[in-house]
Amino acid sequence: MNKHSDYLQKILTASVYDVAVETPLDTAKNLSLRLNNHILIKREDLQPVFSFKLRGAYNKMAQLSDEELSRGVITASAGNHAQGVALSAKKLGCRAIIVMPETTPQIKVEAVRRLGGEAVLVGESYNDAYDHAVKLVQEKNMVYIPPFDDPYVIAGQGTIGMEITRQHPRKIDAVFVQIGGGGLAAGVAAYIKNVRPDIKVIGVQTHDSDDMKQSIQAGKVITLPEVGLFADGTAVKTVGNETFALCRDLLDEIITVDTDDVCAAIKDIFDDTRSITEPSGALSLAGLKAYIAREKVQNQTLIAIASGANMNFHRLRHVSERTELSERREAILAVTIPERPGSFLKFIETLGNRSITEFNYRYGNDDNAHIFVGIQIAGVSDLENIKSELMQHELPVLDLTDDETAKVHIRYMVGGRTHKIKRERLLNVQFPEHPGALTRFLRAMRSHWNITLFHYRNHGADYGRILVGIDVPKEDDQEFSDFLKDVGYVFHEQTDNKAYQLFLGYEQS
Repeated sequence: MNKHSDYLQKILTASVYDVAVETPLDTAKNLSLRLNNHILIKREDLQPVFSFKLRGAYNKMAQLSDEELSRGVITASAGNHAQGVALSAKKLGCRAIIVMPETTPQIKVEAVRRLGGEAVLVGESYNDAYDHAVKLVQEKNMVYIPPFDDPYVIAGQGTIGMEITRQHPRKIDAVFVQIGGGGLAAGVAAYIKNVRPDIKVIGVQTHDSDDMKQSIQAGKVITLPEVGLFADGTAVKTVGNETFALCRDLLDEIITVDTDDVCAAIKDIFDDTRSITEPSGALSLAGLKAYIAREKVQNQTLIAIASGANMNFHRLRHVSERTELSERREAILAVTIPERPGSFLKFIETLGNRSITEFNYRYGNDDNAHIFVGIQIAGVSDLENIKSELMQHELPVLDLTDDETAKVHIRYMVGGRTHKIKRERLLNVQFPEHPGALTRFLRAMRSHWNITLFHYRNHGADYGRILVGIDVPKEDDQEFSDFLKDVGYVFHEQTDNKAYQLFLGYEQS
């Protein structure tokens, strides 16, 4: 037997099916044909709360004594774990308090209350909610239900691995599992590696929320200073000690992917199932596709877990826009053309019969004009051909396809320059999605600094991404740094971003 064989009994005896269902293992026919592998999707998005989290929450709570249940349970969560605890409490007939950040989308708050949970909104982040939950545990003598770092929670999630091996007793080459805190990956790996050790179990994280991967590389649990916001269900700064030990010992590897990869995976699942998963729900399939591309495997049986479908409707616009970029079916370019008659025609003729998906232009000066253009392409080689053809025709080109600021902000803002700014600093800032966030930012800012640029689009997430330009004299640089530190929002400076400099940057005198 492998390490952590004690989990086999915990999983086999787990109490989950009073509330959870055995979800189907569906063949992704379209994707299998396209990628020349047998790809299956484990449909945890079909659980009563549209997420696998119900399994672990209920298994943990089912182990509580009557006396503990009479005291009630409490947890901190902004999403799927909250709904799992609320439904489990309803089934077991106990009180449940769910502490959620004030930034939690209303759809999730209402879901908890509809299931009978008492939603308490505190603070701007999960950490704020957790700290308050710990206080309530002491004050009210209630039982805390952890989201991932608990043997019973891990064993509950491990029943997914049990179902997979029973539903597909034939050859399986690899199972791909998303990782946030690590409960799902730890449970699935604990079962599969003890029953079918020949099957690879591969974890998947996003590049900007890869705490488990970094912790394993470091040989100890580390804490990330910040995490990406898009796949919010797996955006965990610190993984659990127990989940770390299991993932370190049992996973074959951890693959990381980006936002565009996840968006493309959401579309793949929709194309095959007509279901829409949340970003974290499609994360494992994004890793599966990255594995195929890297290893060039064919005719293998590969399984991805669709872990959840609690997606805010308004996020679909963002997902749709980003999907084509990941599959390299669209490229975003900045092209410089001479400001003289016939230049536009020369540019269009160079592109040939390719479809233009987006076109932004504004007169800049008497010498050159910069065009922000989206073009349908047939893969990486086609993109390289386009860039080569443009350069041969003396039309300088900058590839912005992988530039996050260009994709989220600049493409909606192309509009010319100004001569009236002395020294603009450009920042990407993550604002909590609740009233007062902008007011707090502005009140903290010194009155003699002028906002010169501002762009915001709601993507249906807990945090909004703002692009802001501020005119800051050089002698105020230290004061400006202090302001950014004091306001407490995550930010990244973009003053040197090439797309910004081409299309929006101020003209220095």
